[in-house]
This record gives sequence, C-alpha cells and structure tokens, in this order.
Amino acid sequence: MAEPAAPRLDDQVCFALYAASRAVTSLYRPLLDELGLTYPQYLVMLALWEHGELSVKDLGQALSLDSGTLSPLLKRLEKLEFVRRERRADDERSVCIRLTDKGDGLRSKAVPLPGVIGDAMGLPLDELEALRATLRGLTASVNAYRESRPGV
Repeated sequence: MAEPAAPRLDDQVCFALYAASRAVTSLYRPLLDELGLTYPQYLVMLALWEHGELSVKDLGQALSLDSGTLSPLLKRLEKLEFVRRERRADDERSVCIRLTDKGDGLRSKAVPLPGVIGDAMGLPLDELEALRATLRGLTASVNAYRESRPGV
C-alpha cells in the first residue's frame, strides 16, 4: 500500500494568502514610512478617519484585534500625537480614541495609497471587489468554524 503524498506548499490556500498578504504589506511599507506609520497603525488611522472616534472595544472589533495587541499601537499613535485616548465620562471603564488635528491632517496624505496598491495588484476594479468579497466570506466562514469548535 502506497503512503499518501505529503501536502504540497503550492497547493495550500493558506500559503497563497500568506504570500499575497506579505507582498501587499511590503508594498505599503515605503508609502507608510512617508506618513510615519506602520501598517497596523495605518489600519487604526483608517478606522478613525472613517468613524471619527471609536471606543477601544469597537476599534478592536473593527480591526479584529484584541486589546493586548491594540493597546501598544494606540500608545505609539498617541506618542506620535495622532490620537488621544480619553476615558468616557459616562463609563470610566471605556476608553474612547479620537483623532488629533495632526492625525486628521494625515488623511489627505493617505488618499492616494489605495490607488497605488490597487494598480500594483493588476486587477480590474470588478475583480478587486470580487476578491474583497471572497476574502470577507472566507474570514467569516473560518471564524464561524473556529467558534463552533472550541480549541481548534
């Protein structure tokens, strides 16, 4: 009886996702260096540019990050004077994140970035939108699977 073939690297969807993510993130790096941001910090800023202000809890949910990962990002952004962290008057357990004028000023410098990244991907707009929808569906499916099987 023949031994089953070992899984091949190039056949793994997880590797294709990993390689694509690394390629895109490395493309962002020099663009974000000009803004003084790392990629995770850029994601925080995108959420705040979109919503104006968010609680740490809501920001974590929007970015799929836990507070242990998010807190150092927010401290660094606060040190850079891009955001302010403030305890809510109505609930001292909740911390609200707000853009500073300096942080809001970065918005105009970040406007061209999605276009540069989109051009580098080399896909027509309809294919980029379909890819984004597929990846969101994949994320939702994997999260639902994990939630239904604790320990996996």
